[in-house]
Amino acid sequence: MPNFFDLLQVYLVPFAIAVPAGLLLIYFGTRRGGEPRFDDIADQPARPVQSAQPVSAQPAPLEAVLRDRPAVDIPLGTTTQFHVTPAENDTVIDIGLARLPKSVLVVDDSAVPRAKLRKLFEAQGYHIETANDGVQALQAMAKRKFSVVITDLEMPNMDGFELIAAIQGSMDTEDIPVIAITGHEEMQARVHNIQGLYGIFKKPWNDRELLKRVDVLASIRG
Repeated sequence: MPNFFDLLQVYLVPFAIAVPAGLLLIYFGTRRGGEPRFDDIADQPARPVQSAQPVSAQPAPLEAVLRDRPAVDIPLGTTTQFHVTPAENDTVIDIGLARLPKSVLVVDDSAVPRAKLRKLFEAQGYHIETANDGVQALQAMAKRKFSVVITDLEMPNMDGFELIAAIQGSMDTEDIPVIAITGHEEMQARVHNIQGLYGIFKKPWNDRELLKRVDVLASIRG
């Protein structure tokens, strides 16, 4: 019968030698053929990354304009103006063609009619300027183009009749439609003899009728 030392030499010694050798073989085999090392990855050429999500073939308009332009670094606190040339298929909006509010000049020496007419037409989107007499009206017309002029007839310095004559006598203003407003019957009779007027309204006027008349004249005037 073998003793303890014989068993140790027959079984344990070979086992003690085989286990470390096997571990070494597994280690070296893994490094060479298994998991890639960092230096192996670094030596490989870069490959493009493919997205799992489809990319839209229709870029947004701003992206279409800027897609081929290099990035620009702008220092903090500076004001920079950009001029971007639109792409072939981009929609170009001409800001200069944007429609501005129609302008109406109201001429009356009384503050109450001026205030009423301003409120009436501004509520409809018109730009309103006022003048106390014909002199101020001509000064305002020298600075701005108006679609329609609404004037009282009895005023100091330059009355409505003189203002109408001045407007129709100038090549710069002769095509501006003029509407007269008055509170006196005899003034209406005199106005009927004036050529080129586009309406005569007696105070107090009808807001709806006056608005319709101005809307038509402003649309023709442009």
